[in-house]
Amino acid sequence: MLPTYWSVGRDSRDIVRIPVTNAGEQVSTREVIIVEALHCFAEAGYEGTSLNDIAAAVGIRRPSLLHHFPSKEALYGEVFERVLSDFIGPIEEAAANDSSGWERVEVVLVNALLLFSAHPDHVRLLRREAIDGGTHLGIDLAAALRPMFDGAALFLEGEMTAGRFRWHDARQLLITGYGALLGSFSDAPILEGLVDGNPMDEAAVLRRVEHVVSFFRAALVP
Repeated sequence: MLPTYWSVGRDSRDIVRIPVTNAGEQVSTREVIIVEALHCFAEAGYEGTSLNDIAAAVGIRRPSLLHHFPSKEALYGEVFERVLSDFIGPIEEAAANDSSGWERVEVVLVNALLLFSAHPDHVRLLRREAIDGGTHLGIDLAAALRPMFDGAALFLEGEMTAGRFRWHDARQLLITGYGALLGSFSDAPILEGLVDGNPMDEAAVLRRVEHVVSFFRAALVP
């Protein structure tokens, strides 16, 4: 069983803890609605999900759902804000660790991969919104991610200039990493048919983490 808290790093300064809700933990009806709506939107998309679908998943009637959220648009907006906060906060925390050079990159990669593996619905919804171009509620996904993207590019360029990393186009490298990290979990149903096994079980996730880390180490470290 995967742990409740992922901890990564060479010492306590590098540890980033990402809470995962425990089975049986008491949650409010509003929180259950958000969780079930996230799953429905991730599975069927915004257009393919109705409030009736979400209410049925929660086990309540549509009027009860509307008591908490006045419309599908309002509910989707809160769900997507949750996805962004659940991802951006922990990744920025991992990136702010005191290590440098490759150790810092490794901390971010491992934390991101384990975070995504613990929240596959988050990944699928994020990818759906990226494909749709942020058309729902005028969400500007690129604007939300740009500060983190620019900061990562500046860090990589600084390490390359200092000779600690091999020279690459930093932004292209980040785009490659974006696809490698998110695609591992958003495309799990397809990957299952390619690798003849469950790509989301613990052993498979750990193999994927080791591979991605080794790949980027080979690309970056002279």
